[in-house]
Amino acid sequence: MDRLGALNVFVRASEARSFTIAGQQLGISSSAVSKAIVRLEERLGVRLFHRSTRTVSLTPEGGLFLARCRRILAEIEAAEGELSQAQSSPRGRLRVSIPSVGMLFLPTLAAFKRLYPEVELDIDCSDRLVDVIEEGFDAVIRTGAPADSRLMARAIGSYRRVIVGSPDYFERTGRPSKPEDLERHACFLYRYPSTGKLDDWPLGQGQRERAPELALGMVANTLDPLVSFVEQGLGVACIPDIAIRRQLEAGSLETVLDGFNEDCTTFRILWPSSRHLSPRLRGFVDFMAEKLFPL
Repeated sequence: MDRLGALNVFVRASEARSFTIAGQQLGISSSAVSKAIVRLEERLGVRLFHRSTRTVSLTPEGGLFLARCRRILAEIEAAEGELSQAQSSPRGRLRVSIPSVGMLFLPTLAAFKRLYPEVELDIDCSDRLVDVIEEGFDAVIRTGAPADSRLMARAIGSYRRVIVGSPDYFERTGRPSKPEDLERHACFLYRYPSTGKLDDWPLGQGQRERAPELALGMVANTLDPLVSFVEQGLGVACIPDIAIRRQLEAGSLETVLDGFNEDCTTFRILWPSSRHLSPRLRGFVDFMAEKLFPL
């Protein structure tokens, strides 16, 4: 930085043809300008100015050096301008990790990409507990309370897992009125891809003697088959309400056993602690908080 400052002093003095005027422009004394030029000449091993009691003029070497210095300072100014623009307009690579049910987020992520086309999304879809900092993630979306003090967190919404079936299915088989009734229904279960564990249905087992013995009708590690099968009247499934909001509003799926279901899960965005968020990360956090779970 000292060298860049010396170059700026040299350019100002060259253009003003006066150490005094250059000092006035830079807010320093003429003697400070003179000393900076002398140090620069000593470092370069050449004389840059012819000096007289009234004026200064460039030597041939000084003229060559002036042209190069102008280009250097112009490049620095351009770089600062680009950086300033980047700080105001989200762009660049954004590496995020989302849960395996990330298909629920895809419409919102697509909307974010549409709004900020210069942001390059690098998406990891996994239920494993990633190390945000060590693995170089800009942000992760996860459930549960954050446990890493190195991370900032922001809640972006919550959802409920609901037990659903189609109206025609319940007309044929009857609506379950208590958890034990599920033992005579075809139940479609979700298997977590990363662990292979089956999803436990939220039926308040802590207040009951035993969990119902679900009649296993199908297992899938994505939600699409579960939604499709229940829509076609083949059984019941436990599905996040945000994945079937349209079907619930249209009445093609109905919830049952709501009185036994106390489920509520909160999603949070986590990112490395920093005083200054990049525009792309700030934009991502704000966008997901506003758009992922619209009221």
